[in-house]
Amino acid sequence: MRTKSQSSVNLKVIFTCCSILIFLIIFFGRSNISSSSSKPLSETNLSQEGCPSTQQCTKMPITLSDALLHYVTSNVTPQQTFDEVSVSKRVLDKKSPCNFLVFGLGHDSLMWASLNHGGRTLFIEEDRAWIETITKKFPNLEAYHVVYDTKVKNSDKLMELGRSEECKSVTDPRKSKCDLALKDFPADFYETKWDLIMVDAPTGYHEEAPGRMSAIYTAGLLARNREDGETDVFVHDVNRPVEDEFSATFLCKGYMREQNGRLRHFTIPSHRARAGRPFCPVDVDRRR
Repeated sequence: MRTKSQSSVNLKVIFTCCSILIFLIIFFGRSNISSSSSKPLSETNLSQEGCPSTQQCTKMPITLSDALLHYVTSNVTPQQTFDEVSVSKRVLDKKSPCNFLVFGLGHDSLMWASLNHGGRTLFIEEDRAWIETITKKFPNLEAYHVVYDTKVKNSDKLMELGRSEECKSVTDPRKSKCDLALKDFPADFYETKWDLIMVDAPTGYHEEAPGRMSAIYTAGLLARNREDGETDVFVHDVNRPVEDEFSATFLCKGYMREQNGRLRHFTIPSHRARAGRPFCPVDVDRRR
């Protein structure tokens, strides 16, 4: 999710991020005003700080103020485009505050945490030094360091393994017999009911990189293994072969809601809530 520093500010992205944050700030402000305006001014007692004594003043959340300051002053912009970010934002608008799992800690992390204000946003990152750098600057971000044992150069072999019956079995990833399942992450990773999952890491742009094969497969497994409901899963960089093929195969074309640019959005239902549900939806055209 990290990008190289740019010599000039991407005004479009920064303006977008600021607009989103300002909208949230205005929303909180209006909520506070509407509640206080229900009483005549003469009946509203003000404290020395200028806040009605009958209610608690609404203060801008630290995550929002940090994000606003960061994106206004930074010349390093998020990797996703405005249209791509908007896909995830529309879902967050409906579901937040919620549990949001993000593979990758990057320049857009503060934005995701702010858009999920009041919820839990957990970042999974492969680079320990990078975690220390980002969390030192933004201590309110929650991130876990993890290790991947895959490589992009082995993706074809992993795809073949992924087609086995073991990989179509829905269970806790820690108990899965599929070689694609991530089994050694922190317990919280498996035991939280995630409402949204964003796969924008680990590194996958060269042959020796870990690639996102296991991250994509495990995201789908976490979604299917939840007790009930559904999980929205997003995969970025689907212009690359691994992200394209693994998301279509293990998150399933039948669960895909839309693709915008390099981002795909899938909505995967619980498979535990309905016994006998196939790993992927049956193609209607094939049944005819």
